[in-house]
Amino acid sequence: MNPYNTPAPSRPWWRTTQAALGALALVALLGAFSFALGFLAMIAALVAVWVLPPWRWFARLGATLGALLLLTVGAGLGGQLDDSKPSSTDAKARNDRGDASAEAVSASPAVSESATPADYTGRPLNEAERQASSAGYTAADHDAGDDGRTIILRSGWTVCFQKADSAAKTIDFAAVRKTEPCPDKDGGPLPWPKMPDVVGATYDTAVRDLKRAGVGLDRVTLDDVYLDVDTPTAAQAAADGDEWRVCFQSPDEGAEVTSTSSVSLDLGRWTDTDLVRRCPAAKDTTYKIPASDPDFNNSDDDSATGNDGSDRGGSSSSSRGSTGGSSSGADVGAVHSGSFCSPPGATGLSAAGRPMVCSPGSDGRNRWHHA
Repeated sequence: MNPYNTPAPSRPWWRTTQAALGALALVALLGAFSFALGFLAMIAALVAVWVLPPWRWFARLGATLGALLLLTVGAGLGGQLDDSKPSSTDAKARNDRGDASAEAVSASPAVSESATPADYTGRPLNEAERQASSAGYTAADHDAGDDGRTIILRSGWTVCFQKADSAAKTIDFAAVRKTEPCPDKDGGPLPWPKMPDVVGATYDTAVRDLKRAGVGLDRVTLDDVYLDVDTPTAAQAAADGDEWRVCFQSPDEGAEVTSTSSVSLDLGRWTDTDLVRRCPAAKDTTYKIPASDPDFNNSDDDSATGNDGSDRGGSSSSSRGSTGGSSSGADVGAVHSGSFCSPPGATGLSAAGRPMVCSPGSDGRNRWHHA
């Protein structure tokens, strides 16, 4: 027998190329049903590829990479790589207790958080929009008042109302400026406080009325109605709140006090020892002490007449039985305590009928004093 003409012995079927390719196909098929079975099939196919068929090394390397790819594709098509798919244990538990009720789903913390956004009212608008965006919402904003103003600097606005759409993940903020009050409803007028009537009230009473009306004391400025009396500070007025009285106010009663309004109180102060204990007819037109008036005759040489040459009370002391003295600047028929007079020793009567005498005062000048 010619050995060259003898046919080659046939290989067993499991060592053929067709068997190796079939093992590779089995990897994808089993991986579609179970990732674990597909992985075991891949290991077996790789052993077969590297041991059984007479392939070159690069063919075996390609078959190895193909087995990995087939396992991944098969597992992906079969849903084995989907993390959201419930496990067999979860599925069994769900089948045992039935489908979850709608009430149980609504009570789930995750569902509640996604359905209802946080309450941002009272917060700065820029902070509310930033936090809402972090929670997955698309934020919008508008003026909560009835003016429809454009919001530019969001850090200077405060959230009054919010309207959210959980399904669309959007939220709309209605805001006002930080110095403004929120309206009763979105798009309504701003409820500015109204100025109360405090004219004639003591400073303590005026402060209580302003607070009750919602007017902040930080926007109140004080002034004095007398030109010759210093304006008190808020602390000084509060220390003697029963002695200071409101003579004039601005704005008038019933006016709105907005964020740009300035509130002014013109005060007068008097005690039991003051001769003047009433508000003047107008602001900045009178002196509490007549001798402080620059138009008042403060010269001993011109004591009988005013600076304009008119008689300013020279006959008052003589008509009251004075010894020839006259009152400098006193009203006709009366002299005033503390006003200038001449000559020393002259006598007169005050408006209340008390005897007065002209004598040197603490400054060395002649003034009327109680006799």
